[in-house]
Amino acid sequence: MITTAEPATADPQTRPRTRLVALFAVYLALLVWVVLWKLELPWVGDAGWRIVKLVPFVATDDAGASTRFDVVANLALFVPFGLYLGLLAPSWPWWKAAGTFAAASLGLEVLQYTLAVGSSDLTDVVVNTAGGLVGLGLFALAQRRFGTRTTTVLTRACTVGTVLAVLAGVLVVASPMRFGPPEDVRCTPSVPCGPPGAPRDGLPRDAVFTF
Repeated sequence: MITTAEPATADPQTRPRTRLVALFAVYLALLVWVVLWKLELPWVGDAGWRIVKLVPFVATDDAGASTRFDVVANLALFVPFGLYLGLLAPSWPWWKAAGTFAAASLGLEVLQYTLAVGSSDLTDVVVNTAGGLVGLGLFALAQRRFGTRTTTVLTRACTVGTVLAVLAGVLVVASPMRFGPPEDVRCTPSVPCGPPGAPRDGLPRDAVFTF
């Protein structure tokens, strides 16, 4: 008697998870690009450009107080991180997720210091971690609202959001907008901030965005 093996069927959970992992990787790449190089071509600064701010939110000798825009922007940057982590690791306790957000943010601050491409600010670690927890909270709310459809609904939302973020990045690169030093960093002619060719304090700053 001749028997034939039944063709293996793909796990229905595999395809959505693969898409989520791919989307998460794209998000992380965009996150690194935005935080380190502000949508500019990658560059490395001079040692004199390194600024460390260990007191969150308030002004120090080397840096001004954190602006509302910077706080809101840094919060928003990590909200998708919380959504993705909720989708990919739903069984994680909140404190483990918070540690992941903080570690990722701290890693970016260390890279900024190492590459001398921005201000390494404890404010960013605090606010980024809060943003990740906000995203995790949104995931919990979505679970209550959509139940078993949560993964499907949020995967679609993340797909749209990530594609729009990529398109926005392309538009910024193609536009005349260029990087300017953050408002909470005190740059001087002797200690400039930003990539080569970036506007300096005291010069016209038309079509410049800060972050």
